[in-house]
Amino acid sequence: MTTYAQHLSQLQAQAESALARTGFDALLIASGIEKYAFLDDRPYLFQANPHFKHWLPLSNHPNSWIVVRPGHKPRVVYYQPDDYWHVPPSSPTGEWVDAVELIIISRAEEAAAHLQLPGRLAIIGEADARLAGVEPNNPQDLLNLLHYQRARKNGYELDQMRAASRRAAPAHLAARDAFLAGASEAEIHRAYLVAAGHTDRDLPYGNIVALNEHCAVLHYQYQDVQRPAESRSFLIDAGAQVNGYASDITRTWSQGGDADFDALLAAMEAAQLALVDEVRDGVDYRDIHLSTHRHLAGILQAQGIVKMSVEAMLEQGVTSIFMPHGIGHLLGLQVHDIGGFMADEFGQLAPKPEGHPYLRLTRKLQAGMVVTIEPGLYFIPTLLRQLRAGPAAAVNWPLVEHLSRFGGIRIEDDVVCRAEGGPENMTREAFAAL
Repeated sequence: MTTYAQHLSQLQAQAESALARTGFDALLIASGIEKYAFLDDRPYLFQANPHFKHWLPLSNHPNSWIVVRPGHKPRVVYYQPDDYWHVPPSSPTGEWVDAVELIIISRAEEAAAHLQLPGRLAIIGEADARLAGVEPNNPQDLLNLLHYQRARKNGYELDQMRAASRRAAPAHLAARDAFLAGASEAEIHRAYLVAAGHTDRDLPYGNIVALNEHCAVLHYQYQDVQRPAESRSFLIDAGAQVNGYASDITRTWSQGGDADFDALLAAMEAAQLALVDEVRDGVDYRDIHLSTHRHLAGILQAQGIVKMSVEAMLEQGVTSIFMPHGIGHLLGLQVHDIGGFMADEFGQLAPKPEGHPYLRLTRKLQAGMVVTIEPGLYFIPTLLRQLRAGPAAAVNWPLVEHLSRFGGIRIEDDVVCRAEGGPENMTREAFAAL
């Protein structure tokens, strides 16, 4: 069997088990519909239901459905309108076509006739995907089973994610080169898209392209078209997408020549690699997050930024001023993949560590999980003002003011937890292959 055939067989088995355990007879999955701006005829960017693209490598196919029944091939109701205003989906091609019962419709409402089945139906989708006699009910107990299992990726899924890393890596280098040439944020973003072979609508998330002080904004959402008078630092958080699976990579660069910032960047690079090595089967991801703060305290101390012991910094929450976010998250069909807080398949939650509200993954790691490891160190004005109200005398404020001109640092890799041995760093391997 090919890896995709194995993937489909695994999903079928998982779905049949979930249906039996929750008392449903069949599973219906809507791809979703296009949504339009209020009082306008322009659609928002379509985002497929992740449950739909888990089964099929189709990310841009609204008004389509999957029907899963025990003992049957999956039924795919494929929407292909006869439309001269827009380019309709192409005729179905690929390995998935022979693995399913394929039904092509030209009008969205025609799907209802192929979804009317006897028994109790579990219907996954947004409310606006409803059709006559087909109303999404999203049973939570069934979703819990599927979401908990989805955290562990099989061979097919890992292949797609490796390909997404390979697609993003040369684009990151193109963005770096544009930065070194003095380009604006908007120009750097365009260089990234060209090298990735993506348009904005293909990206798994909006690129963060930040220069200088903008590097201190965790989710910086703009791209300045003006070239700065001086390009000191550059942070890019950008991924790529292959068959619905994402990569999520962050790099920070400098123009060189500032000893303090370059030393800080080198220290963060070393810490990030050490944290990647902590990704092991059975390790509590929360422990990696807490380990990050110990690394960060050591860097702040060694670089002369904060003159306190590591223990005192951790006790007083000083490191959270410089890194307020979590160390990372699950990655897959969604950039922040589902199921990160689940303690078990019944929906019980694993709590976040006290004092760390923004961590997005609290599970023990298992083989097949793909996580990001993305430590950061930022000089965020609003948080620094809070620090001044605390143990301000322990901070080297002239050095902080100098480093604030560079904004901050984040380094992020996509990492596979393996059953034995060390982790697989998909990001570093993609860069090494160039």
